[in-house]
Amino acid sequence: MRGVAEVKETCSLPMLSVDMENKENGSVGVKNSMENGRPPDPADWAVMDVVNYFRTVGFEEQASAFQEQEIDGKSLLLMTRNDVLTGLQLKLGPALKIYEYHVKPLQTKHLKNNSS
Repeated sequence: MRGVAEVKETCSLPMLSVDMENKENGSVGVKNSMENGRPPDPADWAVMDVVNYFRTVGFEEQASAFQEQEIDGKSLLLMTRNDVLTGLQLKLGPALKIYEYHVKPLQTKHLKNNSS
């Protein structure tokens, strides 16, 4: 029987600045700039930008669901609470946090920045 070679992919990604203090509700403050390797507007994010965003903010395990479902920035901004809670097949706790503390604020910020 022939052995299968294991392929390891290394990736060097700039990290986001995350401020965990003063967040009583469990949310994470994220400073978003070009320094983190993503365009500032989530609508311009590729699938891997979305995946890397969720990895960086502490959802390493759940980030792969966004890749499997091919969720890019435009798709992320269109997601409803129900999409996140049921469509990604995530555990309820992380799914709620992802929607409330990340998806919804990104949607709000995007709408606010593009409504003028």
